[in-house]
Amino acid sequence: MDAQRVPNLEQMDEQEAHHFLDELFSRLSAEAEEQIRHEDYTMEWPQSGERLRGRQKMREFQEAHAGSRPPRLRRVLVREGLWVVEGVVDYSGGREGDFVLILELRDGKVFRETRYYAEPFKASESRAQWFERMER
Repeated sequence: MDAQRVPNLEQMDEQEAHHFLDELFSRLSAEAEEQIRHEDYTMEWPQSGERLRGRQKMREFQEAHAGSRPPRLRRVLVREGLWVVEGVVDYSGGREGDFVLILELRDGKVFRETRYYAEPFKASESRAQWFERMER
């Protein structure tokens, strides 16, 4: 992604955002990610109590995980200044988990990112009368 083509994320609709993230995650390029992150970028993982501050730290994190399998996105919801991303990540060895990203935008870039991860669990038979099975 060259500097002249850096998109303004706040101008994208849901279809454009979904396509953009699919492409971005398929490359997992530290350089490409840096172009879409605000200079005051922060990422939080509330479940583990971790916080990463700054584009440089995110770049280092991405470089350390280069070669990881990209996540599969289910959907992207776009609202003014906010994207909600739902998908599945492969932790390696075929172990998958669901995730939700909340991306807050500022100045056309991701300013704050909150990541939630969940392990799959077996459906309860006691709810079967109300629920139908979803394809994974």
